[in-house]
This record gives sequence, C-alpha cells and structure tokens, in this order.
Amino acid sequence: MKTPVVDLGCCNLCEICIELAPQAFQINDAGFVEVLNLDNYLDEEIHEAIKNCPKDCIVWE
Repeated sequence: MKTPVVDLGCCNLCEICIELAPQAFQINDAGFVEVLNLDNYLDEEIHEAIKNCPKDCIVWE
C-alpha cells in the first residue's frame, strides 16, 4: 500500500494538506506536519492535498 510522506525540509507549514485531508494530516506536538496512521490512503482528499501542496513536499512511498 502506498503511504503519503511529508518532506519536512521543504514544508512551510501552510496547512493546505490539513485543510484538504484532516483525516490524514495533522500538526504534531513539535509543530511539524505528520501523516496519521491509516488503514487506507486511497481517499480523494489525500490526492488533492498532495496535488495542491505549494512546495510539492508530499509524495507517495
């Protein structure tokens, strides 16, 4: 199964991924975006978050 991964080195914390797919992304206690552990990442909202990331720092692995 493919999983979205955030490159924290290029993430500018715009939170677009969180707005578009709050079930998959959140800001953690350290202040960084993290991918939540889900059984299935096939949701269209996740694809939209990846597509709309202004820094292109979310990829499938």
